[in-house]
Amino acid sequence: MADEVRLWSDELARDPSSLAFLPLADTLRRQGQLDLARKVATRGLERHPHNPDAHDQLARIHADQGDLQAAFDEWDMVLRLVPGHVGAIKGMAFIRFQQGRLEEAERLLMQAQGHTEDSDISAAIDTVRRSSGVSTAQVSVADLPSDPHLLFTDILANDQTAMLLDKDGLVLAGAYYSADGRNVAEDVGANLSGVSDEALRATKHLGIGAWRSILFETEAAVVSLSPAPAYGPAAGGLIVVAATPSTPLGLLRRLLDRCIARSTTWLSQTGIGGGA
Repeated sequence: MADEVRLWSDELARDPSSLAFLPLADTLRRQGQLDLARKVATRGLERHPHNPDAHDQLARIHADQGDLQAAFDEWDMVLRLVPGHVGAIKGMAFIRFQQGRLEEAERLLMQAQGHTEDSDISAAIDTVRRSSGVSTAQVSVADLPSDPHLLFTDILANDQTAMLLDKDGLVLAGAYYSADGRNVAEDVGANLSGVSDEALRATKHLGIGAWRSILFETEAAVVSLSPAPAYGPAAGGLIVVAATPSTPLGLLRRLLDRCIARSTTWLSQTGIGGGA
């Protein structure tokens, strides 16, 4: 990947009008170099102001940086340049969802669904509709499922999964489903055993404070890890949330936050943490 960045950078140096800024900005964004990615995308737009892919790229960068309105405006520009652009409509819906404007989010997703058959859009609509009611992350213990495997079910869409692990990688709650529908939580948990300790050692060594989350992007899924609430057997453990690769990273962060809140409620109010 470093070689690709160097190659695209060299091409831009030779020809500043090259479209190589698009893959360069995307790679930098995925590497977490958001400020540099924004600079590359912005400079590219100065030369290609009517390129919808460039506006889409800048919107994604703004969204990852948390500048929601700037991201919305860029996706709105994409839609002006390419009416019916599904990616832009989905992006705008995501922003409205993040802003709590759920009716607008659902309306945009319905608009996107009218342009393509996409299971991700259907799942997103389900998520928005569930969120339109009482927050599912902040429920009373009486409303929690009796089966710990189902702790996060009402928070997640069909193509999303989450689980709570103890420090040894044992599954306390939730599940992790593979593409063929099998619950592989125990196997995944075993492979993640010790990750929390390694992250703690790394951040201590670097002097950057306590770690809050780790994000992995693969061809099969995007996965976010976070320290589990420090209650009972969950102390030192992990919360793992996974979704399809097309899931906006901001939405994945929101799902992770809701799963953390749900785990905190379950652990603190029930006084348990095992039995999954």
